[in-house]
Amino acid sequence: MSMPDHQLELLSPARSADIGIEAINHGADAVYIGGPSFGARTSADNSVQDIARLVKHAHRFNSRIFVTLNTILRDDELEPARKLAWQLFDAGVDALIIQDMGLLEIDLPPIQLHASTQTDIRTPEKARFLQDAGLSQIVLARELTLEQIKAIRAQTDCTLEFFVHGALCVAYSGQCYISHAHTGRSANRGDCSQACRLPYQVMDSQGRFVAHDKHVLSMKDNNQSANLAALVDVGIRSFKIEGRYKDLAYVKNITAHYRKLFDELLEQRPDLARASSGHTSFTFTPDPDQNFNREFTDYFVQGRKDDIGAFDTPKNPGRHLGYVTKVGPDFVELTTSEPGTVLHNGDGLCYYDLQKELVGMAINRAEPASALAVDQWRVYPKDPMTGFKDLRKGTELNRNRDMNWVRMLEKKSSERRIGVWVRLDETADGFALQLTDEDGHSASARVQATKTPAKDAAQAEHTLREQLGRFGATLFEPIDMTLNLSQPWFVPASLLNALRRDAVDALETARAAAYQRPPRARPVEPPVPYPEDTLTYLANVYNEKARDFYAKHGVKVIAAAYESQEEEGEVSLMITKHCVRFSLSLCPKQAKGVTGVQGTVRAEPLTLINGKEKLTLRFDCKPCEMHVVGKIKTSVLNQTAREAAAAPLKFYRTRPARPVPRTATTS
Repeated sequence: MSMPDHQLELLSPARSADIGIEAINHGADAVYIGGPSFGARTSADNSVQDIARLVKHAHRFNSRIFVTLNTILRDDELEPARKLAWQLFDAGVDALIIQDMGLLEIDLPPIQLHASTQTDIRTPEKARFLQDAGLSQIVLARELTLEQIKAIRAQTDCTLEFFVHGALCVAYSGQCYISHAHTGRSANRGDCSQACRLPYQVMDSQGRFVAHDKHVLSMKDNNQSANLAALVDVGIRSFKIEGRYKDLAYVKNITAHYRKLFDELLEQRPDLARASSGHTSFTFTPDPDQNFNREFTDYFVQGRKDDIGAFDTPKNPGRHLGYVTKVGPDFVELTTSEPGTVLHNGDGLCYYDLQKELVGMAINRAEPASALAVDQWRVYPKDPMTGFKDLRKGTELNRNRDMNWVRMLEKKSSERRIGVWVRLDETADGFALQLTDEDGHSASARVQATKTPAKDAAQAEHTLREQLGRFGATLFEPIDMTLNLSQPWFVPASLLNALRRDAVDALETARAAAYQRPPRARPVEPPVPYPEDTLTYLANVYNEKARDFYAKHGVKVIAAAYESQEEEGEVSLMITKHCVRFSLSLCPKQAKGVTGVQGTVRAEPLTLINGKEKLTLRFDCKPCEMHVVGKIKTSVLNQTAREAAAAPLKFYRTRPARPVPRTATTS
């Protein structure tokens, strides 16, 4: 069963339960978080007890909690994963996010299952297959265009999820093995070494360098703020923010940013509704530029663009601040470009040196340089001035950490309240207070009291309304209030407070009792065939149960996952929609008529070099994809041989052809 099609879900990340609680408080309709293991983020684990605490808070607002169980699993890990799934179910979790299809072949609890980004969903056929296999919500590949998403929506009924913000993996998710090949750390098992953020020399087939120390596999950060309505129109209903490694300030700010955008959209579209309850207000103005980012791109949603890469640096370049006017022995003076800009002790500044490398400058002390000019500042860096290469008069400075912003978000910064209608009735022996919330739940409380006529009718009514409307730190706020009384009565404030407190407790109890977790979808019977009958290592089949799953769905040849280390020769270690040739204006179609080195660059291969590491780039132009080709290191093979021997994996030994494009195709 998918989410109702008229509901929009804002899905926020949480590194910890406390961050997850703040995501809910800042407007998230759902939160995804890692459990104690198998969560594809090795340093973002949480105990079942902490997750249960988060679940309790989220369900107060009808928000949902999803737990990532999305690594590929060895055979010996299936039973611990099964036990964990049941523990999470007992803790009240709403859904598990999975990658390994072996989990569908074991005794899981009746909990909703969602397809992880590592399942690499790019086609209507695969999306429909996963829906028919029993997955209720599927996150689509970040690389899809609006038209491709629309085509998937036309073939599916399940909830479609899409990343709208945060860091971008340059590879199709689940299709990157560079980390495992070079270090033995598997991205599909939550331990990516992020080779994509390294600087590389790019060399053509004739040994000429066409790019020097460029981070050519590093993408800008995703930001779909301008495309939300378009994504809704093509069928996206769950909007996912990346960031299970991110800090509290990031989650607060980015959740609030999208909450405001969606609230504005919902105001314009009465046919749509939010997927949880309440209204959220903030003590700050959300601003995505304030958090770490590599500048922003909307990636491929509106088609291929040539500015998606963060090639100069994988760090946060910040936002423009001003220009250096003087460099002293232990200080820098600068003029800010925006009048009224204030610098603070602890701010982070940065600039590009002459080699276009980003240089950071942490500020110990900041003070006005002139009592007359408000835009003149003197800053004293934390580190010695000798370390700031190429810093001179006229250098442009950015600010990538604003301590005033940081301190603001360390404090309470939001209120999330559920609206209630309040009605006070008189009874034979006292008064009754009924609360009805915006979701239709009702609860009441009664109190015995002697009725004393009020001396001042107007003042009595004002006092009653004021006292009953004080919902304080509860999650409710009054929408309207009705006093159903035969005459104005004097009611002591202490009695009204107790009456309201008891009614609130009863309403919270009623809401908790009414909450229902979404049911698990049943797979189609008999099992539908998988769209292909041959699977390479790219399918990430790492255990016998996963092999059984695909065999049941008609797959005849099933290769082992790359982590099984049966692919010792050159294969595609990364498949990506990003194209280095295109980004460097070396695409054959772009290069027509270009003279000089760029005009004579061979179509392929190109080589990436970082120290002793070399990777080959090959280009498959028909689907417009790039393959980063290499082989597993002997040291990695030796390092993990004992582990493989301890947990042997058996697969069909017939191997399909390796998916490496051998020649450039320019059609």
